[in-house]
Amino acid sequence: MDSEAAQLQKQLFDFTTSLFNQGVLNEQFTQLQSLQDESNPKFVIEVVTLFFEDSERLLNEMALSLGQENVDFKKLDAHVHQLKGSSSSIGAHRVQHSCIAFRNSCDDKNVEGCSKCLQQVKNEYFLVKSKLETMFKLEQQILAAGGSIPNVDRGF
Repeated sequence: MDSEAAQLQKQLFDFTTSLFNQGVLNEQFTQLQSLQDESNPKFVIEVVTLFFEDSERLLNEMALSLGQENVDFKKLDAHVHQLKGSSSSIGAHRVQHSCIAFRNSCDDKNVEGCSKCLQQVKNEYFLVKSKLETMFKLEQQILAAGGSIPNVDRGF
């Protein structure tokens, strides 16, 4: 393995570590990575891509719900609950955490609170999406340079 691949591996390790330290990701993401192997080398990317597609659909549904004259808080809460579950399953910790506050605003039937929470959830979602896309690009660069993706055992 050449120095370019080794340098990229260190960059990936440092970048991934920063995502955990910032609370963007949690140990559930490590669990997801552990399910990937030679028989399914694109498992994480496939799961995360489905998360992106589902999340964007749910965010649009939430925005539409909040734009109604009479907000259906039960329907809105169902969308938030679904996003909370899917973000939890991939380890998108800050998205999950934002959804908890959003559900509380739904329980309170607080339109203004829900609108603020929706913006927060969107911000956290787009942050995790950007970070994971960067991580996947780094992984592709490592493979292109002849290296392998190191297992990031975080000791969780």
